[in-house]
Amino acid sequence: MAADTLTLRVVTPENTVLDGVTVGAMVVPMSEGYLGILPNHAPMVASLRIGVLKFKAGDTYRAMAVGGGFMEVADNQATVLVDTAEVGDSIDVLRAKAALERAQRRLAERQGNLDYARAEAALQRARARLRAAEEARGSSGPGITPRDLD
Repeated sequence: MAADTLTLRVVTPENTVLDGVTVGAMVVPMSEGYLGILPNHAPMVASLRIGVLKFKAGDTYRAMAVGGGFMEVADNQATVLVDTAEVGDSIDVLRAKAALERAQRRLAERQGNLDYARAEAALQRARARLRAAEEARGSSGPGITPRDLD
């Protein structure tokens, strides 16, 4: 019999952010674009990029900002191993906006010692944190389509 949920686990080097959360669907930021994962998904391992991971737990849609990493899906269990992960409703929006402005300023100034890849990653992380916070506060609607995340 086919299952109607899968179990989500999100782990960073510092801690386990989510463990054993039952979800009906999720959308993850893969390196090639966003991918939807439903129960009974084929086994896979995928590379993840900085972005917003969205999932439906019960009747609630939730979002979290994630750093780059990997995801494994097998036997209705999704394990996400990422550099960073922050649930949208726990994000300090003012701090995230300040980080976005700092990253934009660094990239605009382009000083000689700028590590461009690091500055670009900081910009992407700040944008992901703000999108996850907006989603948690209902600013971009309840859906989990990739269009909402761009």
